[in-house]
Amino acid sequence: MSLTRPLPRLLAVLLLFAATLTTSQVLATTVAHADGCYTWGRTLSQGTSGEDVRQLQIRVAGWPGYGAHLAIDGSFGPATKAAVQRFQSAYGLVSDGIAGPATYSKIYALQDDDCTPIHFTYAELDDGCGGSGFDGGPLSEAATKANALRTMWQLEALRHALGDQPLTISSGFRSIPCNRSVGGASNSEHLTGRAADLTGVHSFCTMAKEARNHGFGGIFGPGYPDHNDHTHVDIRTSNTWSAPNCGI
Repeated sequence: MSLTRPLPRLLAVLLLFAATLTTSQVLATTVAHADGCYTWGRTLSQGTSGEDVRQLQIRVAGWPGYGAHLAIDGSFGPATKAAVQRFQSAYGLVSDGIAGPATYSKIYALQDDDCTPIHFTYAELDDGCGGSGFDGGPLSEAATKANALRTMWQLEALRHALGDQPLTISSGFRSIPCNRSVGGASNSEHLTGRAADLTGVHSFCTMAKEARNHGFGGIFGPGYPDHNDHTHVDIRTSNTWSAPNCGI
């Protein structure tokens, strides 16, 4: 009898271990993994604020809705919720406007370790005259590079909305000498890292029309002077659109 009494206790211990293992496995599938660029550590929803919200806003700034612009202010308000919902819907996620593990996992899959979206690089947004870095403009190099990053995330949204086909950047950031040499306007958004001229597999009109849904305030294309061979988009926060040959 003394040899059999510990058996129920042993079974109880084994059952407890199995339950703990199962719980651990479930938790492992829901906690966001570490990312080389930025790792979110909590679920974000309307009413939250902080640097993690600001980082989220950068990634969803391309999904504000027609003619709208998302403020990168670290405050999760209705506009951020709507942008998160559009992002989620665009990538087949539950569209609840709450940023949790599934949303973060999709963002992690869309970005490289330097925080750029996987289909664009800093080199593509670099000096349009063949320079290097983001200095030589009216802003600091850090500020210009930050603008370039947001521009790329909005381009990533535009690219996805157009069927994930390539967008080619023919001109991105320009230093002051570069901008002068190509005849750019003295107040060009290219000087601040906030603009890109696009070519690619899509028609210029297709790109110009779709860009209206992805936070681009400046859109110029066919019919606008000197824009018949590309579509210009920039992330200014007031809308100036002109592509007369496209009905814009």
